[in-house]
Parts: sequence; structure tokens; C-alpha cells
Amino acid sequence: MKKKTFMTKKGPKSIGPYSTAVIHNGVVYVSGMGPIDPVTNKMTASSIEEQAHTMFNNVKIILEELGSSMNEAIKVTLYLKDINDFAKVNEIYKGYFGPDYPARTTIQAGKLPMDFSMEVDVIAAYEDK
Repeated sequence: MKKKTFMTKKGPKSIGPYSTAVIHNGVVYVSGMGPIDPVTNKMTASSIEEQAHTMFNNVKIILEELGSSMNEAIKVTLYLKDINDFAKVNEIYKGYFGPDYPARTTIQAGKLPMDFSMEVDVIAAYEDK
């Protein structure tokens, strides 16, 4: 099976030369998403909690646009600028991915694109329609 690339129409636009997602063999790989408002395509300058909601909602928008969902997430990698934000972001994460949680890695990243406070990438199951 050949890979398919996907560019979102509803989520935030790419800030570089990459696809929003790549689909291959029943799996969708969503590129890193930060707290970017999908309407203005600018970073939300708000609380950590609001940024986390924006970021996870972006993933939700993209997965749903593809015909998948947050429930199909297999693996999540969460990058935090400050690991001290872990508890706040984790609490919000639960509402988007539970109760059948995917595997996850969380790391503190030295510097993220656009000086994001956080970024997430997701691998999810995908059924080609």
C-alpha cells in the first residue's frame, strides 16, 4: 500500500514543508500540533490549560476530518517546554483520550517551534473509506 498525505482544511495550517498527516497501512500519523488557533493560524497566548485544550482540539479536528477519532489513538508523544506543567496538561489530556488511553511518552523539550509551551503528535488507527 502506498502512503497518502493529508493537508487539513479545518485545523491549523502547516508552518513548514510537511503534511498535516500521513496515512499508511491502516495507521494515521498526525504531525506535531501546537496551541495554534485554527482560524487565525496564530499561537494562542493564554493559560497553559487553554493552550492544552487548543492543542488537543486541533488533533481531534484533524482525526475527525480524516474519519478517525481520539478513541483510535494508539500512541501519543507530548512535548512540554516546562515539565512543571505536566499535572495541568495531564488533567486536560484525560478528557480527550480516555478512558481507553493510548500509549504515551511525555518529555520536556528544550525549545519548540514558534516558542510553543507544548506540542503533541499522535499515531491513530485509520480505516480507509
